[in-house]
Amino acid sequence: MDTHAIPRIRDFDDPDYDPFNAMGTLGGEYRIRDCYPELARLRRLSPVFDGDIRVHFGLAPDLTMKHLRQFAVLGHAECVSVLSDSRTFSNEIYNNNLGVYFGRSVTTMDGQAHFDNRRLFQKAFNPKMVEDWGQQMIPRMIHRLIDGFAGEGKAELVSGFTLHFPFHFIHELMALPEEDRAIFHKLAFGQIGIIFDHEHGMDAINKLKEYLTAIVHHRRAHPLSDSDLISNLARLSGPGGELEDDIVIAFFRQLMNAGGDTSYHGFSSVLAALLTHPEQLEAVRRDRSLVPQALEEGLRWNAPVPGISRTPTREIEIAGTLLRPGDHVLVMLGAANRDENAFPDPDRFDIFRKPTGHMPFGHGRHICIGQHLARMEMTVALNALLDRLPGLRADPDHPPPEVVGFALRGPHEVHVRFDPA
Repeated sequence: MDTHAIPRIRDFDDPDYDPFNAMGTLGGEYRIRDCYPELARLRRLSPVFDGDIRVHFGLAPDLTMKHLRQFAVLGHAECVSVLSDSRTFSNEIYNNNLGVYFGRSVTTMDGQAHFDNRRLFQKAFNPKMVEDWGQQMIPRMIHRLIDGFAGEGKAELVSGFTLHFPFHFIHELMALPEEDRAIFHKLAFGQIGIIFDHEHGMDAINKLKEYLTAIVHHRRAHPLSDSDLISNLARLSGPGGELEDDIVIAFFRQLMNAGGDTSYHGFSSVLAALLTHPEQLEAVRRDRSLVPQALEEGLRWNAPVPGISRTPTREIEIAGTLLRPGDHVLVMLGAANRDENAFPDPDRFDIFRKPTGHMPFGHGRHICIGQHLARMEMTVALNALLDRLPGLRADPDHPPPEVVGFALRGPHEVHVRFDPA
C-alpha cells in the first residue's frame, strides 16, 4: 500500500488525556458497582422507570440525550416487547449520538434502509469468514499477547490482554498501518466520551472521520487484497449500486466500539465471574465443552452494554406508562437479564443454568451484527488462557475483580496468578 497517499492519523490535542479511563474517572462510571439490587427494586415497583435512570444512580445525564423525556425499561418481557417491534420503536434516536460520532451508521437506520444495508454488511461476517478468522488470525493475535506474560507467574489481564485482543484483530482486519494502530485505538475509545465530555469526544470524532475517509477512498481506488475488509466493503454493491461513502465510513467509525468494546468488556466480566467462583472455573478447566455456556452465563450475569436506546414512532403505553414519539427509551438489557420472572435466582452466577432468553447483544432486527464473531473471539481467548496459564486463579495479593460501570460494564482490573510455563 502506498501509505504516503494517506495522511498519518492525528492524536488528541490534549497529550495528557487518557480515553481508556475517562468514562470511569471523568464520567464517574467506576462508582457504579453492583447496580442490580436497585434495578430489581425499581423493576418491582414498575417495569418502566419514569425519569433519567443515569441521574437516579448519581451519574451526570447523557449530554446527547438530556433534552429529551427519559424512560428506562427494566422488565425482561417488556424489553423483549420493545426490541421485537421495530415499527413502533425506532433506532432514529441514535442520531443524537451515534449519528454524530459514527455518521450514517446502520445502527441509526430503520425499515428497508436498515434491512438492505445490514444484509450487505453481514456478508463481511459470513460463517465461512468467521470460521477462517477463528482458526488463524484471532488465535495468532491472542497467543502473541499471552507470550508477553506467560512466563511471569502473574498478570493483570485487563491492561495486558482483554483491552487489546479484540482491537488488535480489528486492526488486522482493516490492515491499518502498524504505526497508526495505537492512536486509532485511543481515538476509538475517546469518541464515545462525547456523552460526558464534548470537547475530547469531538476531537476524537473529527480525527477518526478524517483518517477513515482518506483510507476508504484510497482502498477503493487501490484495493489491497481479498482479506482486507476496508477494500472489500469500499467496493461492495447493493440493489442501488455501490455503497455510499458515508455509510461505509460510518461502519468503520463504529467497528472498533461495536466490535471491540463488546468483546473487551464482556470477556473481562466473564473472567471476573469465573475467578470469583473458583469451583466453576475448575469445572471449565477440566471440561472445555462447558466454555460456551460459561461465556453465555457470564454475559447474562453482566451484560457488557447494559442499555440500548429506542424512541416510539407513535404514542404507546407500556406497563401503565405512556410513551410519546421523541422520548428517549433506554432498554436496560442488564436489568432484563437479572429479572427474576425470567431467570430463577438471577443474581447467582451459575454456568450450569440453561442459557436461554438472555440478551447480551440486544434482540430483534437490530441485534448485533458481530455477535457470532464476539462469541468466537471469547471462546478462543478463554481456551487459550486455560491452555497457556496452568493453575489460573485470582491473585490473593489483590482485591477480587469487581465489575463496574453503567453505560459499559466490566472490571477495571483482573489480577491473576498461574504456574509459569
